[in-house]
Amino acid sequence: MKRITLIALLLLTGAAHQVFAKDGYRIQVKFTDMKDSMVFLAHYFGEPLPKIYKADSARFDKNGVAVMQSKEKTLGGIYIILLDDKKTYFEFLLNNGDDMTITATASKLPTGIKFKGSPDNDQFMEYVSFLKDFGTKQQELQKEFEAAKTKEDTADVRTKSMAESKKLTDFRKDYIKNNPKSMLASIFRALEVPTVPEGKHYQADGTTIDSNFSYNYYKKHYWDDFNFQDDRLIHTPIYNGKLDEYINKMTLPWPDSMEHEADWLLKQTRGTKELFKYTLWWLTHNVENSKIMGMDEVFVYLVENYYMKGDATWLSNEDLQKYTDRASKIAPNVIGNVAPEVKLKEISTGKEISMLGTKAKYTLLIFWSPGCGHCITEMPIIDSMYKASLKAKGVKIYTVITEEEKKLDDFLKKDKLDGWIITSDPDHTSDFRSKYDVYSTPTIYLLDEKKIIRGKRLDHSNIGTIIDFLEKKEKKEKEQKQKHK
Repeated sequence: MKRITLIALLLLTGAAHQVFAKDGYRIQVKFTDMKDSMVFLAHYFGEPLPKIYKADSARFDKNGVAVMQSKEKTLGGIYIILLDDKKTYFEFLLNNGDDMTITATASKLPTGIKFKGSPDNDQFMEYVSFLKDFGTKQQELQKEFEAAKTKEDTADVRTKSMAESKKLTDFRKDYIKNNPKSMLASIFRALEVPTVPEGKHYQADGTTIDSNFSYNYYKKHYWDDFNFQDDRLIHTPIYNGKLDEYINKMTLPWPDSMEHEADWLLKQTRGTKELFKYTLWWLTHNVENSKIMGMDEVFVYLVENYYMKGDATWLSNEDLQKYTDRASKIAPNVIGNVAPEVKLKEISTGKEISMLGTKAKYTLLIFWSPGCGHCITEMPIIDSMYKASLKAKGVKIYTVITEEEKKLDDFLKKDKLDGWIITSDPDHTSDFRSKYDVYSTPTIYLLDEKKIIRGKRLDHSNIGTIIDFLEKKEKKEKEQKQKHK
């Protein structure tokens, strides 16, 4: 989209909240240089451009006038007038019950926009003007910073920049003070980030410097001013970024930590319609697509504790079933669970071998196909690792050929895979795909001596790392036991 307003401005805008006798809106748009073309009304939903959601449309008449209206209750927020080229647009503030006229000239945007019947947007335009000047000064200071030749020059630019930033902060604070119940004030509060107190900070003993103070303080106060009960904030481009920073950058990537924060966020938004819906969707989508091992446990947790308990009321029965089916496939093989049994016949001997009965300090359970291109590359690498170091660490490899067993002989002529237990399930009796959520190959699990799952969906790059971590953990636990004897 053609950007006709600074994206920085988009993240700082809002509308005053009022009580109206009528629901809906009526927006008359008058363009001096537009006719016989479509115009669209759109809004944000939790995240910034380029994602916007169309809400209404109309056609300019021969005089450049278009009217969009609705009698349905409308959730306020930052809305967008988007022209037919899908590139030219501008933002404005819309509240339930608004009846306004907007006059503009497309070729002169973003300047020259006039509102009638909307004091909120008059204030909004004043703020946009302030931010435009602020942005210009920041660009000038950036040029000064790049041209600085001494430490003194750099320090001088930083001082000027901090002074300008304080003006912006003071503008927001003054606005909040004078308009505490407005939507713009709610957005200003939502955009606030904690200011960590300066100076040295000590632990409880009063002498040891607390190296985690800044992190802990920032995280603890991150949501202080965010109004989780104000659904209008979902129609701003703020919330997605806030969630991403808090969950993916400030929360430890461990299932229990993620689950704790998810519960807290959902508790805060409980009772709202849009914020709760978006929060549950975002948290679920985030862990479902995470590359971090163990996040599937969080997915199962969310499904079992929210979706299956009736909280996702917006989903159809069919869509809800997809979540529960997916969780049911993952639940048996999450990290920390005892691995489900696989008891299949070894291809070379015809002897049935129990995976759980295979004694080993560590077991690599691999589902693969000799006709899979990635498997053909990955298996020899793992075999080299096995011979070089893994076997000496007590690793045994139990594999299941998922398909194309006929190609195995040709594969083994080139790569022997000596010492591997290679099984197959030609009659499809073991249900290994469901037990281990095998939808692609290779699928690799690491089990410990008790056959507890310690790693899943691995490859040659991280198998050794996880084993080293488990070895160090075991060593540390033994040392601690020795100390307590």
